Amino acid sequence: MEHTSPTDTFKHTAAVKNIRAEFQIMSLASMNMKDPNGATQPVRVKLVHDSMNHPSQDATGQIKVIEPDGKEQINTLKNYNGIFAANFSFEKTGKYGVICMVKVDGEKHAFKFWYHNE
Repeated sequence: MEHTSPTDTFKHTAAVKNIRAEFQIMSLASMNMKDPNGATQPVRVKLVHDSMNHPSQDATGQIKVIEPDGKEQINTLKNYNGIFAANFSFEKTGKYGVICMVKVDGEKHAFKFWYHNE
């Protein structure tokens, strides 16, 4: 999973227990969108029940992004017809930690991965 420019889409897939999370990070500018708070990129996640390959439409949660200098950004996921997303600013070059905590069907799940902003 590599990210080479702000117009590219970064993808990461992870599974915990019976839930598969398919993440995407892209630029808002490439989608012709702007965030009123100045965020530059959405972290999007599609949650799928692995056993049935059925998308979850009902989940709640948050994403925490840890910047290369250790500062944290936390946002609540919003549901956009089964795609859950939260906007963040990835302005510094370096490695960001992304932690997604979600509750699906009453069960909590945590997904963690690294995102390299170049």
